[in-house]
Amino acid sequence: MRRLLPVTDLTPTPAGTTPVTDREWTLDELADAYAYPAGDGAWLRANMVTTLDGAAHHDGRSQGISSPADMRVFGTLRGLADAVVVGAETVRKEGYRPARARDAFAARRATAGQGPAPAIAVVSASLDLDLSLPLFVSPLVPTLVVTGAGAPADRVRAAREAGAEVLIAGDGAAVEPARAVAELAARGHTRLLTEGGPRLLGQFVASGVLDELCLTLSPTLVAGNAQRIAGGPPVTVPERFSLVSLLEEAGFLFSRYGKIRH
Repeated sequence: MRRLLPVTDLTPTPAGTTPVTDREWTLDELADAYAYPAGDGAWLRANMVTTLDGAAHHDGRSQGISSPADMRVFGTLRGLADAVVVGAETVRKEGYRPARARDAFAARRATAGQGPAPAIAVVSASLDLDLSLPLFVSPLVPTLVVTGAGAPADRVRAAREAGAEVLIAGDGAAVEPARAVAELAARGHTRLLTEGGPRLLGQFVASGVLDELCLTLSPTLVAGNAQRIAGGPPVTVPERFSLVSLLEEAGFLFSRYGKIRH
C-alpha cells in the first residue's frame, strides 16, 4: 500500500466522542493524491460512498452518509475530470446541477488543456429528462447526453434544441458502456469520472471498462434495503483491484483502488 498522504491516528477514542484530525487536507494535496495517471488513452474512475453495512444511500440520496471531507474529495475529483458521467436516474434523484469552475483548480486545468469545468455526461436510453433544469439550460460547458441509436427521435431532437450535445453509443436503445467511453474520449474527454448511480456503475464493471474506484467508507449504519454501489447482473469472474492509497478523516476512509493489469 502506498500512502500518498499521512493517515491520521486510528487509535480508538472513548465511546460517544468524535475523533479529531490534526488538520484538513488542502485541495492541492488532494489534487496531487488523486491525479490521473499519465497517458493518452481514456481513464474511467468511479467515485462512490458506502456505509459500513453496504448501503449506497439513505432515503434515496447519498448526502445523508457523506461528510465535509467526502465533499472535498468529491469536488477534487470533479476538478480534475474532463467529464462527469452519470445515469439519468441519479440526475433526477440527486438534483444534479452543472459543474462549476473553481479557482482552486483553474491553473491545473489550464496546464492540462482543460476547460474551466468538466462537462456533465448524462447516460439515458429513454431520454426521459427534464430539459428545463439548470443542467441543460445554464451549464458553463454544454451538457452531453449519451444514448443509443434507437432512442426516441423526438427526444433526441428536443435535447439538441435545449443545447445538449447528443452522443450515440449503442446500436439499439441501450447505451454500450465501452462505446460510451470511446465516444467521450473521441471528443477529448479522456479523464472520465462516473458518480453512478449503482446501475450505471454496474454496467461499467460488467463491461470491464472501469479503471479505478475511489470509495468512501462512511462510519454509519442504516440497515434497510438500500442498494449497493453497483447493481445489475453479476460478472462471470470477479475482477481484482489493488489498493493505491488510503486516507482517513473523522472515521471516514477514502480508498483508491486501481484495476490490476495482466
